[in-house]
Amino acid sequence: MGKKEKTQSIKDEIKGYITLSGWHMGEVARRLSNNKSKVPLQNLSNKLANGTIKYSEVKKIAEIIGYEIQWKKK
Repeated sequence: MGKKEKTQSIKDEIKGYITLSGWHMGEVARRLSNNKSKVPLQNLSNKLANGTIKYSEVKKIAEIIGYEIQWKKK
């Protein structure tokens, strides 16, 4: 699987979890914002599309939508 396919897969997975949990991307972007910085929806979408989203941001998204990320040995 190439970099483009991996990026698309990650994007689809995160967006899928957001949708399944009943949230919208705009709501998640607003919740990611804090007093110091605002996270516009377009920035969040671009980070997902480009594969440049930070792991800490993914963890925060999971927390917002009511999920936790677990590591499981294969």
